[in-house]
Amino acid sequence: MENKNFVVTDDLLASHSQRFLNFIIDLIIQYIILLSIGTIIVLIADIIGNYELSENIKRMNIIEQSLFGIIIGLFYYIMTEAYFSRSIAKYFTKTIVVTKEGTKPDSKTIFIRSFCRLIPIDAFTFLGTVPRGWHDKISGTYVVKKHPFVEKKGLV
Repeated sequence: MENKNFVVTDDLLASHSQRFLNFIIDLIIQYIILLSIGTIIVLIADIIGNYELSENIKRMNIIEQSLFGIIIGLFYYIMTEAYFSRSIAKYFTKTIVVTKEGTKPDSKTIFIRSFCRLIPIDAFTFLGTVPRGWHDKISGTYVVKKHPFVEKKGLV
């Protein structure tokens, strides 16, 4: 039974260091995914003799690389946070994404949250007094420490 009186409080929020570590780990994972996909495409293209595709991938300009990176990033965050309420980095830092009421965000909320990450300075906005970035505030989500959150939610 869901408790309707629960509200996320500041003491449950992930720390600045957890948020920073989430950012770095997720960025590394996205780069690994990006490089893996590019390498696989080049290898398959070379195997089937499509050298034009292989060369096009190798010669992508910065704009094409950035667009590909944006697509990978959006896909990564939408898939991981929509299904698990956490990205891979959040597993390592033992944090989770929730709504103000402590529920799992719906797909629309995660979609908004993920697209807000495209705001150029968003990565730095969680460095304020309260570690909530624009992608948290705009989407109405919170990144909380999982174990204290579960414990506190169970007591309410």
